[in-house]
Amino acid sequence: MKDGLSACARNCMTKQTPCNEKECRLFIDFKKEYNCSLISIHENGSMTLREVGERLGISFARVKQIEAGALQKMKKKKILSEVL
Repeated sequence: MKDGLSACARNCMTKQTPCNEKECRLFIDFKKEYNCSLISIHENGSMTLREVGERLGISFARVKQIEAGALQKMKKKKILSEVL
């Protein structure tokens, strides 16, 4: 399927059971969306910085700082102009 979900995420959704694989790089401690960032994106699409912060357990301000840093790195590597 081309829904962007991994087999693991699809399995969690089918069984309606939160993922317990805390070592997974996609794990977020947000049981409403089965602890999976892929499922979170699949269910919600684009999210506000507040929504991202809620899922990660950090403040809106911290999410904004992380976003600013990522955009700065992308600009330096000239990736940003390719994306926009």
